[in-house]
Amino acid sequence: MADYKKKDGNVYQLNRRIEEDIPDRSRMRLRDIINPHPFRGIDYTVLIIVLILVMFGLVMVFSSSYYYAMTEPKFNDKFYFFSRQLRWAIVGLVAMVMCMSINTEFFRRVSVLAYVAIIGILVAVLAIGVATKGSQRWLEILGTSFQPSEFAKFIIIIFMSGFVIKHRNLLNGNFIMFIKCALPVIVAAGLIAMENLSTGIVVMVVGLMIMFVSSKKVMNFVVFVVVGFIGFVIMVAIEPYRRARIMGWLDPWSDTIDNGYQIVQSLFAVASGGLFGLGIGQSRQKTFIPESYNDIIFAIICEELGLVGAIVVILLFLILIWRGIKIAMNARDKYSSYAATGIITMIAVQVIINIAVVTNTMPNTGMPMPFISYGGTSLVVTMASMGLLLNISRNCRK
Repeated sequence: MADYKKKDGNVYQLNRRIEEDIPDRSRMRLRDIINPHPFRGIDYTVLIIVLILVMFGLVMVFSSSYYYAMTEPKFNDKFYFFSRQLRWAIVGLVAMVMCMSINTEFFRRVSVLAYVAIIGILVAVLAIGVATKGSQRWLEILGTSFQPSEFAKFIIIIFMSGFVIKHRNLLNGNFIMFIKCALPVIVAAGLIAMENLSTGIVVMVVGLMIMFVSSKKVMNFVVFVVVGFIGFVIMVAIEPYRRARIMGWLDPWSDTIDNGYQIVQSLFAVASGGLFGLGIGQSRQKTFIPESYNDIIFAIICEELGLVGAIVVILLFLILIWRGIKIAMNARDKYSSYAATGIITMIAVQVIINIAVVTNTMPNTGMPMPFISYGGTSLVVTMASMGLLLNISRNCRK
């Protein structure tokens, strides 16, 4: 039986062989699962930045959406998108506090069941999912639509963090053994990529990063990345709309009506912001950019707040990533360290891709800006992930 000790409202597990991080199989009682003081001892820098980004996101969602929501007959309410995002932000806050309150050992124990469940749901999306704009990414339950691929990001983190510990022999073996270890990530990312390539890439990168920090053999990753790049090229080549995006990226000015339209309008928004921007709510390009409150919202930030505002947002994310790296490096056990690595990788990859798309540094692809872009599922999952990161930060080695 494992021994648990309470100190300052926190639950610590004793008699654990930390150097090998052997999973504990003893029964967990409810009082060992729930921490009644979730805010005690956490990294308050991370918490404050997350709350700032969420509140800033609400402001920018309203600023970038009110004109469309007010003029579109089916909405006819300038607060339509803002009110929905606010409700999801409240749900996300509850999810964050819950993940802060639950012992990380519990996440490890339910991760296998969660992984099996999400794979089944992803298969169901391909079979009976709701199609939107040509992509079948949504499931609808009781009138509420959600994207299971967003939940897959969180689940792959809590699953792979334990999986790599149990299968060190595969991870540090030859390339065939390495592929066997990577198989859970490949399956999940492959199912997602069939309809949502960008999210599939995020899941793959997150899973590989967890494997990378726990592995001793770099060459396996080099070979895998090369093979993966070839596979990516093939996936782009077989889908006409993906090929069109590549052509629109290479020369957006050659087709400003269709494939290059969003990129050109986004670049106009970035350029017209100047140093200090036009002011909150004063964007002109939001009337031209389709769904400017969504994946392309960083362009509206640049237009309304200028270069200074964009730099402040980027600095907030950089501080968040830096604190996340410190938490991963000082985590009390390997599982927590790997989970923190996966969480901060998820945030970093999404921010990089989002900004790169807006500035036409990479081909256009749908990638929300964490905490800021409109989208309920993405916001809730991201805030829940931050709750787990804050949970891990409580028990970091001082």
